[in-house]
Amino acid sequence: MRINFTKMHGCGNDYIYMSGENITNPHELAVKLSDRNKSIGGDGIVLILTPTIQGADARMRMFNADGSEGLMCGSSIRNVGKYLHDHAAVRKKQMKIETASGVKNIELIEGATGIENVKVDMGKAELTPGKIPVTLTGDMVVARRVSISGNVYEITCLSMGNPHAIIFHDDIDHFDLQAAGIIFEQSRDLFPAGINLGVAQMLSRTNMKMRVWERGTGETKASGTGACAAAVAAVMLGYADSNVSMSVELAGGTLTIDYTNDTVYLTGDTATSFEGVVTI
Repeated sequence: MRINFTKMHGCGNDYIYMSGENITNPHELAVKLSDRNKSIGGDGIVLILTPTIQGADARMRMFNADGSEGLMCGSSIRNVGKYLHDHAAVRKKQMKIETASGVKNIELIEGATGIENVKVDMGKAELTPGKIPVTLTGDMVVARRVSISGNVYEITCLSMGNPHAIIFHDDIDHFDLQAAGIIFEQSRDLFPAGINLGVAQMLSRTNMKMRVWERGTGETKASGTGACAAAVAAVMLGYADSNVSMSVELAGGTLTIDYTNDTVYLTGDTATSFEGVVTI
């Protein structure tokens, strides 16, 4: 079967986008197409489908490079909005996208070359341990010291649709994220559903930089849910203020996070790299 695809990225977090109506093997397809040496290459695939929830404009399913399905992806949902607009599937700038973490409202922002940025209402951060899920006890998991494989880390855990553990560090460029990411991802006693690991460095109260290890993929150029999680963690720890825009610098670009008592807003770029046809 030959299918049309669009390669897109948000701050370098790149996925392969396609209609998913006739895809019966998305897990295997994600592994095959994400191979950067033998296929298209990417952090995974995103299927765009007919919504199952009334009022939604479209539904997205995201699969990581290892074939595992993600619940939510801040980069992917921005690109889904542009994809729907550019393919004339939805003819409006404000959309409702159904995800495995519920329906998210997005707003497309025009630039000189068309849709260049998208603002996403990510919803409230989940701070209850059992709902993240992590097995650490307590009402919230903030600045907890954990020992993993003989190393001690101070983590703040929360979910932005995907579970994240955030570590604040004063030199993230020399932090061994690969080693830490692997052991965090494999520590199913603490993180039964796996965990995305972010290491963040505060540059000021309104600016941070961070690196992200995504479960099922490895280190990525960016992570929308990760940037949101880091911004929320910074406010919870007193490093930043709520209701003030936070710039989060990642390897692939900068995202803007607005954390309020009611929700978390993510604003970032969206770009099409190329389109093509692949035989599967």
